[in-house]
Amino acid sequence: MANGDIGIDLGTASVLVFVKGKGVALCEPSVVAVDKITNRILAVGAEAQSMLGRTPGNIVAVRPLREGVISDYEMTEKMIKEFIKKVLGFRLFKPNVMICIPSVITEVEERAVLDAGTQAGARRVFLIEEPVAAAIGAGIDIAKPNGNMIVDIGGGTSDIAVISLGGIVESTSIKVAGDKFDEAIVKYIRRKHNVLIGERTAEEMKMTIGCVYPREEPKEMEVRGRCLMTGLPRIFTVSSDEMIEAFEEVTDKIVEAVHSVLERTAPELVGDISTNGIVMTGGGSLIYGFDKLIESKTGIATRVADDAISCVAYGTGKALENLDAMRDNPLSYSRKRQML
Repeated sequence: MANGDIGIDLGTASVLVFVKGKGVALCEPSVVAVDKITNRILAVGAEAQSMLGRTPGNIVAVRPLREGVISDYEMTEKMIKEFIKKVLGFRLFKPNVMICIPSVITEVEERAVLDAGTQAGARRVFLIEEPVAAAIGAGIDIAKPNGNMIVDIGGGTSDIAVISLGGIVESTSIKVAGDKFDEAIVKYIRRKHNVLIGERTAEEMKMTIGCVYPREEPKEMEVRGRCLMTGLPRIFTVSSDEMIEAFEEVTDKIVEAVHSVLERTAPELVGDISTNGIVMTGGGSLIYGFDKLIESKTGIATRVADDAISCVAYGTGKALENLDAMRDNPLSYSRKRQML
């Protein structure tokens, strides 16, 4: 891996960029602010996110990725280009880029990622599946004939996979993740309190008092929104116990997906998993009590990886460093398809 080659965790909620010699050099929201009249990009990342819901008519803040895949190709390409420029500055030589993709993705969606990376200025684009990158980033030696289970909860998708001998044995990718938790909060507050809150308030609630398993000491948060009865601003208090109720439908789907992967896994590998435990990565896994919930539902020890948000980015960077070894290995853990 040449200095300056980069790994990109292209997420629905945020983009992390790993640079050789620097580690994770960038972590910014996947948001682009565009002037609709001139089609000019005004801001990317954190600056663009601060504009969400607050823009005048001619400026629109968009998320170019939805549910783990590209929904706006042109904006994604421009966003990747801006982020590469941010971390590398002006360069004569184009970098090799490795980009993460969900474990279940169509060929059309895969091609869109490859093309977006190439158009954004990459010399060659390599793809790696998110659960594999997450496992590498979490410090698991995936080359051994030993089963490990990864539950990667991102912004748009939750990827659940059993990995052995450097490859995915069983997996599923469901479009239920961090964004669905935000939506669940908005719906719950509307139904229970008759108040409308914004996307950013919902995310703040998720991070501050959100939980999927009872807290030892319940937390409360003051929330501001618009009363649907009067149309006027209203301030009220929400407890962490209410969050468990709000999240119930979403967490049930994720737990169900974990069950379904375990059911399809060979008995020997299930034995390995019960010994090694389940490892959780991604921003969604940081919601309080997620590891306890999965442990209580499966009976398998579950832990959240250190620096769970950056695991996929670190794993992508490490995989790019070992590109030659991966090419020679018939059980290579990266998809060998690439753009030359």
